[in-house]
Amino acid sequence: MNLHPDDKHDPNYERPILSRYLDPVEVIWLSTATRLGLHIRRSPWVFSSTDGSGRLQLSTRDDLDPDDCLAQMLLHEICHWCTNGVETFSDRDWGFALDGPTDPREHAALRLQAWLADQAGLRTMFAPTGIYRQYYNRIPDDPTEAIDDGEWERHVVAMSVIAIARIQQQPFSPHVGNGMAATAKIHGLLSSFLPDYASLLDEDPLPSLWSVEKPLTDRPEKPS
Repeated sequence: MNLHPDDKHDPNYERPILSRYLDPVEVIWLSTATRLGLHIRRSPWVFSSTDGSGRLQLSTRDDLDPDDCLAQMLLHEICHWCTNGVETFSDRDWGFALDGPTDPREHAALRLQAWLADQAGLRTMFAPTGIYRQYYNRIPDDPTEAIDDGEWERHVVAMSVIAIARIQQQPFSPHVGNGMAATAKIHGLLSSFLPDYASLLDEDPLPSLWSVEKPLTDRPEKPS
């Protein structure tokens, strides 16, 4: 058979690049950020920082741990903003002194973060990175339940209750809730594929972060 494509292939052809592939969860949370008035940029020079204008810089993928993601980091920053007060949008780093001692608002934000993550059944996926993971992992199933009866915990819990109520109001609602719900849907869609997931890395000891928790639809109902 003597076939030839003739002029169907130009050897000098250069394919135009007309779009960019993005992780679907990043699309969800970058869009959520825009709806909240935040503008996200990645930088190897910071872990996370906001300048008070709505510009939020987050570290690059290469500088993060394997179980970190943009969605988790962005949610943490939103929780800081909400916990510290809507007005702190205009403050650098939500009004935190980053080189100071641990602020109780940090732990209150973590409780809000746990409460939001629970709405999607993704408390592990949306867990914070770094040293504050220790506190997050100790937060009870009810994020408004104190770890102990100390004054610190009473103060933190009181602030978290206020933050949980605030996140359900504008400007955070409905955008943050919609982001969580959409992420939960993706988790559900992936569940049937995860048993056959194989890492691209040789001898990778880490499972997919998506497989750590069952989708909400696959969990037994809690007794009332």
